Amino acid sequence: MNTQSKITVLAMVALSFAFSGKVTAQMVKEKTVMVGGAAMYPSKNIIENAVNSKDHKTLVAAVKAAGLVETLEGNGPFTVLAPTDAAFAKLPKGTVENLVKPENKAMLTSILTYHVLSGKYSAKEIWAAVKAGNGKSMMKTVQGENLTFWTKGKDLYIKDAKGNSAKVTIADVNQSNGVIHVIDTVLMP
Repeated sequence: MNTQSKITVLAMVALSFAFSGKVTAQMVKEKTVMVGGAAMYPSKNIIENAVNSKDHKTLVAAVKAAGLVETLEGNGPFTVLAPTDAAFAKLPKGTVENLVKPENKAMLTSILTYHVLSGKYSAKEIWAAVKAGNGKSMMKTVQGENLTFWTKGKDLYIKDAKGNSAKVTIADVNQSNGVIHVIDTVLMP
């Protein structure tokens, strides 16, 4: 290899390191939140982040089975109350397997859209609504029914139509098209 070729190769290697460093530096500058062992980047959409969480494999599979991927990749904004795999494991045995069957797509879609609010609501905004509502705030889901938000100590909770309560375990996971609040129980309309 002649000297000119070596210089060209070295320049290309240097540029590739500089470019990758620039991308990494940009991503490092973002305020990320760790969910399921993965950094959630505010510059990525809900689906782009959720697929990396080890704690949300069941939710991602259910979203795919319901055909909601494109919706949650859309502009939004959305507030997603994201149950963990452990939350899905609390359901009666066989529930998830039954829900992801093609013949149950409408029911699955109803349950999943019950976990989505139209608009971006930070934990601070929800707390303010609870305070203004004398200890509770009702919010309409994309599915059409309401969820009741309430607080206990420093924790934010959500009550579903069946009377089950979910605790927000990780709040304010910002996305390019909304926000995710991780919850410990699957909500049922």
